[in-house]
Amino acid sequence: MPQKVLVTGGCGFIGRYVTEEMRSGGYSIRILDAMIDQVHGDGSATVPEGVEFLRGDVCDKGVVTEALQDVDAVIHLAAEVGVGQSMYEIARYVGCNDLGTAVLLESMIGMPVKRVVVASSMSVYGEGLYKTADGQRLGQIRRRASLVKAGEWEPLGPNGEALTPVPTDEEKPVDLASIYALTKYAQEKQVLIYGEAYGVEAVALRLFNVFGAGQALSNPYTGVLANFASRLANGQSPMIFEDGRQRRDFVHVKDVARAFRLALEKPNAAGHVINIASGQSYTVADVALLLAQAMGVPGITPDIMHKARSGDIRNCFADISKARELLGFEPLYRLENSLGEFAEWVRGAVAVDRGAEMKRQLEERGLVS
Repeated sequence: MPQKVLVTGGCGFIGRYVTEEMRSGGYSIRILDAMIDQVHGDGSATVPEGVEFLRGDVCDKGVVTEALQDVDAVIHLAAEVGVGQSMYEIARYVGCNDLGTAVLLESMIGMPVKRVVVASSMSVYGEGLYKTADGQRLGQIRRRASLVKAGEWEPLGPNGEALTPVPTDEEKPVDLASIYALTKYAQEKQVLIYGEAYGVEAVALRLFNVFGAGQALSNPYTGVLANFASRLANGQSPMIFEDGRQRRDFVHVKDVARAFRLALEKPNAAGHVINIASGQSYTVADVALLLAQAMGVPGITPDIMHKARSGDIRNCFADISKARELLGFEPLYRLENSLGEFAEWVRGAVAVDRGAEMKRQLEERGLVS
């Protein structure tokens, strides 16, 4: 079992929890993090206690090589995150996510790294899995832009038939609907190809919507719950695109952190991509209402935009059978039982509402219709 682990992006939201989980398991941790303002500019730029820390860009081969000295496993979290922003800051996303991963892997050649675990994303699926009325499985469904613009939100089958969204497993073909999704898929493929070529055990975890205390509340391109919380904390209605009935899977960050430790430890995980999620689905509008209640502002109701963002999908929630089988993973936290703790943290945090700014940036570029 590896003992010294490099965590790239280890000062970020997920990274801090992963670091804590690994340290509690007896691992020695080194963090490489660029501390970018969009993630850490709200005062969350703290280094977890009891770890080695290097500040630097994952695209800088010199600092990456230094960070890899004497480590025998890598958890690669460093990435730009945000579907909407990726559609206009394309070079930034491709540079950090794909070039950064390439620099990391190239720097690992000849190093005694035994296993690497990379954070991928549910966004690689595009639309989730659907079934027809007669039970036919449809793995590559896309909405027509003209219908979405007309407010027809739900995807239709090849013959215009109604479809039912069902849990998405790892056998569903990827369908990359955003630059962010493209970069995450490239990240996971790079890591798996590298692992096979160099005899390094490689695992890719496809994370669904991660939530929990410590999210960057002032970054409008971060998770859905953080965006809603920032708006509610400032007395504003959560902004919801489309009609709010789109379905997502929300997984607690502590469950995600445990999944990374299991992915580092379980022999059978090597060579696999694995969904990490709660296995439950929620409509986005219901989540906003639940959060408003938890934060003590039930009178603030969502602002349903009835507009769609370019790159967004309608439904995607997870089948976590593979995580159970290969990792022994079982979610311990449910959204509806965890929002009180999340709301308590938000009350003591700094939340600068930049949701309107995000919407304006997307609209100026024709990415909202």
